[in-house]
Amino acid sequence: MKSEIALTQKQLSEFLLNVSIVRPVFIWGPPGIGKSSLVEQFAQKVGLTCVSLLGSQLAPEDIIGVPQIINGKSRFCPPAMIARDEPYCLFLDELNACSHEVQKSFYSLIHEQRVGDYHLPNGSIVIGAGNRAQDSAIVKPMSSALMNRLIHVQLKASHRDWLEWATQNYIHKWIIEYIQNRPDHLWTEPPKTEQPFSTPRSWHMLSDGLHEIGDDLSEELLTILTHGCLSPAHAIQFSAFVKQIRHHYTLAAILKGDLKWPDQPKDRDILYFLAQSLRAHLIKELPGQKDQQGAHHKELAHKAKALIKQLARISFEIAQMVVSQDEDNQGLPSWFMVEIARDLPRIVIK
Repeated sequence: MKSEIALTQKQLSEFLLNVSIVRPVFIWGPPGIGKSSLVEQFAQKVGLTCVSLLGSQLAPEDIIGVPQIINGKSRFCPPAMIARDEPYCLFLDELNACSHEVQKSFYSLIHEQRVGDYHLPNGSIVIGAGNRAQDSAIVKPMSSALMNRLIHVQLKASHRDWLEWATQNYIHKWIIEYIQNRPDHLWTEPPKTEQPFSTPRSWHMLSDGLHEIGDDLSEELLTILTHGCLSPAHAIQFSAFVKQIRHHYTLAAILKGDLKWPDQPKDRDILYFLAQSLRAHLIKELPGQKDQQGAHHKELAHKAKALIKQLARISFEIAQMVVSQDEDNQGLPSWFMVEIARDLPRIVIK
């Protein structure tokens, strides 16, 4: 499923409230982005029980039921999970992971809210969800007949929506603060290799682990836990973030001049995290054009050049990382790079 339009969690919730009550909706999105929890929250909001069926674990008889002889005639009796007396929200998760035979059994259920002679109670809602082909997940091509019975939307991760949710749902304070500083680490594309990767769900799992162990967990256990939940690069940086909190290092204090860069070899991971934070802060705060500068921009640029110079004395490679472009060609403003090249020419990578 390819679409130029993707909705955040808040936008999708509003969409479901207005559309899914009249037509079935299918939510596309990568693993761990929050499709299932969003549908459960929606059902709770409209006062319906949410009944989830996992498409990858279904056979056709799990939908249409098994035949019984009643008054000399055979009838298919749908399973009790589907055949309910009160209206409910039927969530067909991983719908595009089921076989084509199972997909066919959903046709009348999705289009007419009917299974054989059984009709879903008036007021019931049907919502489907699934991963995309590029997500390295178990997916099968959705038949055109099933595709055409659903309204399709894409879900994307929004750090603002997630942070608002996280503050209300007991997500660990370290994780909330980290994502506030590095919103780009909330979610990453699923890797082609078999390794953990960062998603809203994996951050939630990490939060549960941190709460259970407590804030006095060892650095070794923190490293094991983060690498078991997050993308490797994010795990390293989050571990360094926690370490700098424990050692009371903050970028704000360094920018104010209250603290210096940590220069001990054992603190190299903290130094790397703080340097990454400085880079992200400059990209966010410095204007794209030099003539757009205010007094606070000039002060920040002046402090940043001094800090980059100090950083180069400790680690030339980390200083170069601050001023280099990333893999998405994102970097510091060109006017600031001109000043860096003039004042610190050795740091700029040619």
